[in-house]
Amino acid sequence: MEYKKNDLATVTITDMGHDGEGIGKIDGYTLFVKDTVIGDTAEVKIMKAKKNYAYARLMRLITPSDRRTDPVCPYARQCGGCQIQELKYEEQLRFKEEKIRENLTRIGGFSEVPMEPIIGMENPYHYRNKAQFPVGTDKNGNLITGFYAGRTHTIIHNTRCYLGAEQNEEILNCVLEYMRENKISAYNETTGQGLVRHILIRCGFKTGEWMVCLVINGRRLPAAEKLAEKLCRIKGMTSITYSVNMERTNVIMGKEIRPVWGKNYITDYIGEIQYQISPLSFFQVNPVQTERLYGTALEYAGLTGKETVWDLYCGIGTISLFLAQKAKMVYGVEIIPQAIEDAERNAGINGIENAQFFVGKAEEVLPEKYEKEGVHADVIVVDPPRKGCDEALIRTMVEMQPEKIVYVSCDPATLARDLKRICEGGYEIRRVRGVDMFPETVHVETIVLLQRETL
Repeated sequence: MEYKKNDLATVTITDMGHDGEGIGKIDGYTLFVKDTVIGDTAEVKIMKAKKNYAYARLMRLITPSDRRTDPVCPYARQCGGCQIQELKYEEQLRFKEEKIRENLTRIGGFSEVPMEPIIGMENPYHYRNKAQFPVGTDKNGNLITGFYAGRTHTIIHNTRCYLGAEQNEEILNCVLEYMRENKISAYNETTGQGLVRHILIRCGFKTGEWMVCLVINGRRLPAAEKLAEKLCRIKGMTSITYSVNMERTNVIMGKEIRPVWGKNYITDYIGEIQYQISPLSFFQVNPVQTERLYGTALEYAGLTGKETVWDLYCGIGTISLFLAQKAKMVYGVEIIPQAIEDAERNAGINGIENAQFFVGKAEEVLPEKYEKEGVHADVIVVDPPRKGCDEALIRTMVEMQPEKIVYVSCDPATLARDLKRICEGGYEIRRVRGVDMFPETVHVETIVLLQRETL
């Protein structure tokens, strides 16, 4: 049977795709259905039909799966932030573990994957220490904030996100109240008019410090002292700033940060290491799991205090400073100059003297240092962006012949591709472990230990 747009069908979901969508077949014809899970039997509506497959929308659950749970958030289906909130948490962990294994097998070509149990959370909600809320108006002109609906820039008005810190709601209501009372307009993406574009909120989970930064389409924030007066009533408020962004762009933050009240940063800890975090700092958004992620990376590195370690794509030095506690010397490389300034400042704050940082592309800095200066590494830790490692970097890493490479990845597909290249250069995978940094979403971090093969 041929299906076309708007046709209704009944399908049983037998698999899930990498983006969390349910997959079912009717007489060999594949349907991809968002908001369904393995075991669901559902009535669906065809939204886009191709020759061998179609994308469909869930219309009605006929028989719900025993893997299904009721989402805690009433906006879970509309919002783009969570993809698998309707999946029981233990099933989310199983899905992510299988996602890692399947990528390493299919893309990497590894027949045996030494997987260790994924590290999940006791409470998979309210784990984010950072959130960026777009500001706009509804069809009646009322000020709203929340999150974008999936794959759109339509704002769903919701001040209670179950992934963010619970106090976010109080802060958002304060900002909206300040805007209403002082007739401050919201930015309109279509016209480029209006002032407030986004509200950035960050908090220190261990310190209890709070930061609020308004991203504005202008050079001045009117009645800023009245905003500060409201926000300062919130316990732990430490930093109130605004970011100037007058570009017609999807980039959220502007490069210029101006103070309103308090410090320009907050502090927080990962393990025993203290970090200063500014509005523009890259800092892992789930501090509880970050400590477990870095602890696992440190365990895999197996440092004894004699090693020279290179930490590539080091950001503000979060992993570097963790490693420096156990290594002889750590060298960090990061392309963003401000991140390196943060890394050096964080090293100073913690009295760490065995860490040195370089600004530049990892795929340029490391080959140049190796070829011209003959630098050495006992252990290389690499934590690249989603696109993975550059070929030139992998070639240099293999040529340097470190005893161990610890690869931290946010994308199992590019991880699998890179591991294949590294193993072709004389390394073997010894340990693999997932860390659930982002519960209720399809994203997963993976740590892999690669050991140099002995001849």
